[in-house]
Amino acid sequence: MESNTATPPPPATAPTGEPPADPQAVRRAAWAGLVGTALEQYDFVIYGTASALIFSDLFFPNVSASVGLLASFSTYAVGFAARPLGGLFFSRFGDRLGRKWVLIATLFLMGGSTLAIGLLPTYGSVGILAPILLLICRMAQGFGAGAEQAGGATLLTETAAPGRRGRLSSLVMTGAALGTALGAVAWMLAQQLPDDALMSWGWRVVFASSLLVTAAAMVMRRKLHESPVFQELKAQHERPASPVKEVFQHGRKPLLLVILMNFGVSTQSYTYQVFMASYLVSSVGVEKSFVPEVLLLGSLCGGVAAIAFGALSDRLGRRPVCSLILTGMVLLPAPTFIALNSGSKVAIAVAMAVGFILACQGLVGVHMSYFPELFGNRYRYAGVALGREFSSVIGGGVAPLICSALLTAFTGSWIPVAVYMTVVAAVSLITTRMTPETLDRDLNTAADATVPRQPV
Repeated sequence: MESNTATPPPPATAPTGEPPADPQAVRRAAWAGLVGTALEQYDFVIYGTASALIFSDLFFPNVSASVGLLASFSTYAVGFAARPLGGLFFSRFGDRLGRKWVLIATLFLMGGSTLAIGLLPTYGSVGILAPILLLICRMAQGFGAGAEQAGGATLLTETAAPGRRGRLSSLVMTGAALGTALGAVAWMLAQQLPDDALMSWGWRVVFASSLLVTAAAMVMRRKLHESPVFQELKAQHERPASPVKEVFQHGRKPLLLVILMNFGVSTQSYTYQVFMASYLVSSVGVEKSFVPEVLLLGSLCGGVAAIAFGALSDRLGRRPVCSLILTGMVLLPAPTFIALNSGSKVAIAVAMAVGFILACQGLVGVHMSYFPELFGNRYRYAGVALGREFSSVIGGGVAPLICSALLTAFTGSWIPVAVYMTVVAAVSLITTRMTPETLDRDLNTAADATVPRQPV
């Protein structure tokens, strides 16, 4: 009979050792995490790029260009507001029924929502109903994404052997980089069409193409095994009745740490991926066709950086590597805008690539093992999902909107935006320095990493 009481986890003891990792299970988990996150990021990148380039004309045509852009980014932010709700809903099943089935369910929801966006009527056809339907689809997309990366990170971290968790879990963010690259390529191909074709049916093909990525991810995930940690919980009948309740009762400290650690990272990540696209076009004056090319370069660099930093964290520890990257993120916003405003395509490409290397994939690649290692085994999925998604709402979800508002309020000056990016990165840096090291921690223990070890 399963335990239905939310008892406090016992103090951490010396690691008891984990069962050896099954190489075949590790490979399947790695591919499933990579391809699934590629789909999530592909969906978000094509939506974010469309928000920056065309959605203001298609769904908000009767307002000024700046107001239309703000409205477009507002629907983008709503998707992030739905992510914690998805995290709350799916994490309960992830800690009770298993990681695999939740990852399959979120895959269908994200892929279906993105396909639906490509089938929507525009404002010219149905008026105000068009942005309302766009909002609903975006909320469904965010609801599914709320447990996606958390599930992939938890499954991979629990499946990989100690000493290899960093590099293997970082594959989740390599998948994100792949999704960004695919999204950039899709828009590069779409922009080869004449403007009237792009605005009438070309953008729909971009969203419909998510069906192919969904099918590829589903093939990978059907062959997944549950993680050894969850299998042990299941065998011992220790699966919690209410993982979310236990997180708020006993895991508040690591939850708060994850929220603040991810806050600045999420903000800068989506500033580079979404806001910079519109800034380059509207303020710097580059051609729209150049934006997907920059995103493609940045994503390729970020994907390599995720694996490199993940592997480095297996040698040096999670906290030192995260602190080093965050220090760079604190210092770089002003030089980034100086490079962007130079108008030089080489300088723009280098600045955006560095942003992707640090904020978009590099640091988050380390977080993919750091965050699961902070929580005990009874509510690990719920803790990672809620921490990441709550921080995404106050971070990446509103970042393009805040940056656009600051740019408008200060008559086009980039300085307030750079200050905003620096401050949020500093918050995450300070929090990271206060967070315990988790390298090679025993993941079968019920205690959080923030609980002091008792002497054996």
